Amino acid sequence: SLGLVGSEMCIRDRYFTSNRQIGWFNLYEKDSMKILLLMTLVFAAPSFAADKILFVLTSHNKMGSLDMKTGFWLGELTHPYYVLADAGFEVDVASIDGGMAPIDPISLDFSDENNARFINDKKLMASIINTKAIEDVNSEDYQAVVYVGGHGTMWDFSNNERINKLTVSIYERGGIVSAICHGPAALTDVKLSNGQYLVKGKKLAAFTNEEESNVGLTEVVPFSLQDTLMSKGAKHIYGAAWTVNVVNDRRVITGQNPQSARKVGEEILTGLKGIK
Repeated sequence: SLGLVGSEMCIRDRYFTSNRQIGWFNLYEKDSMKILLLMTLVFAAPSFAADKILFVLTSHNKMGSLDMKTGFWLGELTHPYYVLADAGFEVDVASIDGGMAPIDPISLDFSDENNARFINDKKLMASIINTKAIEDVNSEDYQAVVYVGGHGTMWDFSNNERINKLTVSIYERGGIVSAICHGPAALTDVKLSNGQYLVKGKKLAAFTNEEESNVGLTEVVPFSLQDTLMSKGAKHIYGAAWTVNVVNDRRVITGQNPQSARKVGEEILTGLKGIK
């Protein structure tokens, strides 16, 4: 955690201890200004309860009108999760409705070292089986939120008031908002306190129309993620299909596809170090 209260007390105590004999009003003007600037920076810094990160998963498991299961994409959880957990951050896992979060069966690739690690990770496994419902999450506990992709998100992330409130709370306190692949569906309707869309004017990456066409699901998903984000003012940064493409713009960190998941975690880690 940032320990802002402790920092404030430390600054205050050091000031008054070293200046008891002369008092506040007898300081030279330049010293007064230095103290004032320092205190302003302390009070303006973001405040977080702990070094905690929240991953949010879909609760939707049906691929539209198809007789086909979907859910969240396993590697888009495991790759950034282990980057951040191994760096010492506490990570919680939530889903839209709580309980067991559905894994897209196509993503169960255990030749992937991070997915293989998940199989033997009792803590993370338990977190997936018994996720928190996002309505039960206290946003003030977290420095960052990560919206994990998978096609299920296209049905329950967008236009979700619970997601919108969570996202605004973390972002407007100086935290990081991140999303991977289809995860940016969570950002399509988020409006800040000033009434502007969070994504307006920001560069970001998301699953592209080309990639949706590649997997044959353009007519199955309820909307085009790329087009919808752009319609809300986002500057979509297009990478080659199925290659790493991660964009970090003013604490909004996004990755285009599963290949980008690990780098998203690395960008979040770098960003969190900057606000600690």
